Amino acid sequence: MVATAVARCGRGSLSLLSEMGRMMVFLISTFSWMVRPPFRLLQVLKQVHFIGVKSLFVIVLTGSFTGMVLGLQGYYSLRKFGAEGLLGSAVALSMIRELGPVLSALMVTGRAGSAMTAEIGIMRITEQIDALDTMAVSPMQYLIAPKVLASVLIMPLLGSIFDVIGIYGGYLVGVELLGVSSGSYTSSMESSVEWKDVYGGILKSLSFGLIVAWVCTYKGYHTTMSAEGLGKATTEAVVLSSVLILIWDYFLTSVLM
Repeated sequence: MVATAVARCGRGSLSLLSEMGRMMVFLISTFSWMVRPPFRLLQVLKQVHFIGVKSLFVIVLTGSFTGMVLGLQGYYSLRKFGAEGLLGSAVALSMIRELGPVLSALMVTGRAGSAMTAEIGIMRITEQIDALDTMAVSPMQYLIAPKVLASVLIMPLLGSIFDVIGIYGGYLVGVELLGVSSGSYTSSMESSVEWKDVYGGILKSLSFGLIVAWVCTYKGYHTTMSAEGLGKATTEAVVLSSVLILIWDYFLTSVLM
């Protein structure tokens, strides 16, 4: 029994290491094709529209209600200490440093990441990727690299929009609903938010964009040739991307503190 358990543990560890190695080779190959001509600018713009523009509604909706919840909870927490005037600082720092980059990345993972996995997976199952190879067109350059580049470029912008909408949502609840002074809300925000906070949020959004596109395209590219395999790959892509976003957020936060 002990030998069997050790053998299973060893096989699982080797399988995990092999998968990690394949993912790293996939990422390095994507970067190498990204800098080789011909450059697929039109494909990048299409992915910017798909990942960015089509995600605006869910980003605005999630950001506004996140900010309003922060304003409501922050007010009742700060009121116990007579510090309602610091509500703007609490909302702004929470949105810029943590909630904006993380929640926007999770929303994009659920909306665009799953679609990327399904799209590439269907192309794999229907042998369209093999057809690209036959026509001497690199699937990595034509399909994967534009998605990764567009995700890295557009994610900081989506995170910034999330931050602005969330801060305004906190303003509506704190100032318009609960009666916090408008001047104290904005002045506390201006005095507490520093460039390193903004820079840290942008850096997180860049890395989250890379994680989402990398994991989701990899899972779609290496899906098994069945409908069941495609569904499994899509689920794994969303779950793994979300988990990696949260783990990487912790490490980045510990470094940028």
